[in-house]
Order: sequence, then C-alpha cells, then structure tokens
Amino acid sequence: MNNGNGGQSPWGDDKFDLKDKLPKMNFNAPGASVITIVVIVAWLASGFFIVKPSEQAVVKRFGTVVKVVGSGPSYHLPYPIDSVDKAEVTKVHRLEVGFRTTRSGTKSLPQESLMLTGDENIVSINLSVQYKITDITKYLYNVHDVEDAILDITESAIREVAGREKIDDILTSGKNRIQTETQKEIQAILNKYEAGIQITAVQLQDVEPPQEVVNAFKDVASAREDKNRYINEAEAYQNEVIPRARAEAATMLQQAEGYQQEKVARAEGETNRFESVLKSYRAAPAVTKKRLYLETMEKVLAKSDKKIFDSNIKEITPILGLDKAMSGGAK
Repeated sequence: MNNGNGGQSPWGDDKFDLKDKLPKMNFNAPGASVITIVVIVAWLASGFFIVKPSEQAVVKRFGTVVKVVGSGPSYHLPYPIDSVDKAEVTKVHRLEVGFRTTRSGTKSLPQESLMLTGDENIVSINLSVQYKITDITKYLYNVHDVEDAILDITESAIREVAGREKIDDILTSGKNRIQTETQKEIQAILNKYEAGIQITAVQLQDVEPPQEVVNAFKDVASAREDKNRYINEAEAYQNEVIPRARAEAATMLQQAEGYQQEKVARAEGETNRFESVLKSYRAAPAVTKKRLYLETMEKVLAKSDKKIFDSNIKEITPILGLDKAMSGGAK
C-alpha cells in the first residue's frame, strides 16, 4: 500500500486489515450453531415480564412510549429495543413533611415544620400527604423525582396557607380548613406540571407552637376550651328551659281561659235565675217570699238532725217509726 511515504503504510505495515485483529471464531465447529440458537432464544425470552395486580407498566421503544400494560403477563421486544418501567397505581402513597417515621420512632425536622403565621407567630406543623397515580406515563416522565417534587410543593403550599391564618385558628378551629386549602394548593400545582397524580388527603399530624412558649399556648387553649364548654352548657340549658317555660305558660293561659269561661257562665246563670225569681216576685210577692223561705229552710235543715212535728197531730210516731227516736230524746 503506497501512501507517498516510500511505499510504507503510516501504521508501520504494508497492509492493515481489521479482520486480522479480531478473535478467530469458527462457526463451523461442532455445537456452535446450537449455542447461537440458545443465545438468540434466551435473548428473545428476556422480553417476557409480569405486571403485579397493583401495578401498570409502560413499554418504550428506543425511548418512545408505545403502550401501557395492565396487570398480568406481557411481552416486549428485548433490550436494547424496548424497555419497561413500572409503578403501583392502585396503592395510596404517603409522604411525611416536618417529620420522618423510623424504626426507632419519629424524627422531627424543624427545617420543614417551622413556619410563620399570618399574625407573625412561629408554629410547628407536621403533616402527611396521601396520593395516587392517575396517569402512569405523566407520572414517570413529566416530572423528575416525583416524591421530592411533591415534598417541595407541599412545603410551599402549607407555608402559603399558614401565612394567611392566625396562630389561634391554626392551633384550634382552623385545622380542617387548612387541610382542605393545602390539598387544593398542592393539586393545582401538580396539575400545572401534569404530574399524573391525585392528592387524596392532607392530614395535620402535629400542630404546636415552639417549645419555648408551648406551656403558655396550652394554657390559652385550655381557657378557650373551657369558654366553649361553658357556652355549650348554657345553650343546652337555654334550649331545655325555654321550651318548658313556654309550655307551662301555655298551660296557665289555657287554665285561666277555662276559669274565665266557667265564672262567666256561672255568673250568667245566676243572673238569669235572679231575673226569673224577680219576675215571679213581681207577679206574686207573698207566694214568692214563702217559696224562697221554704226552699232556704229546706237547704238548711237538710244538714241538721232536728225533726219538727206539728203538735196538733197525735199518735204520729208509731206511724212514721219515730217512737225510738222520740224516746232517744229527739226534738
């Protein structure tokens, strides 16, 4: 090979052949074809894979997504043509912010938990976030390191929500509202990122002021609880007493109305009877006087043991069976 250098190759040889540098393989040797077939079959068999019931799998061909596979056995072209990524889509995943649960207990992370409230107080908030994968393709490829992203987003969201609230509300009655607003904030940011994730719950685990003032805050919270308890007891007493007083008042009114009607009816009856007697008296004064006298005496003597007889009548006691009464001193 002549390259203008006195007929010598620049490599120091008259002729360079790559084949001479490769190891010699004799494909005609006994068993070589069998080994080749076994290798090819093993390579093709490496494309079989199984997806668990809780998982989905994404098959990529030269880096491009070609299909999403559900649970069960499946097949893809062997590496390096196809590759498979899996994720648990039915499982509820959980992340902790402000603390970590370990085998030895709970470890606090002040750099995550301490934040400023709307009234410029410092509060420590530990919370957990639960989420599910709704779109495995977006989950795997739209956001790098999804768990770290959710952690950062959650920190940002809870700090924003806490910054709008007063510490008293955070420690007492505002917890449910804070959980709901934080969940909405996290979900809105993840939707912008198209992360393929649904936040199912945000739960405040521990909410307390810094340790230096925790006793004072506990006293305030205790006093507030006592106040609410007293208010509830007073309202319960009010709800019990007022209806009972109203019922008693209604009963008294009904009784008074009944008494009024009774007295009016009796007075009217007596008035009518008096007018009737007056009418009779005007018609026959002597007879009416006698009748009234007799009626009055009848009423008076009906309650007495005295017996009055006409002295002109003789032998009346045996007839009336009053002989024993007369002998006993009856008058």
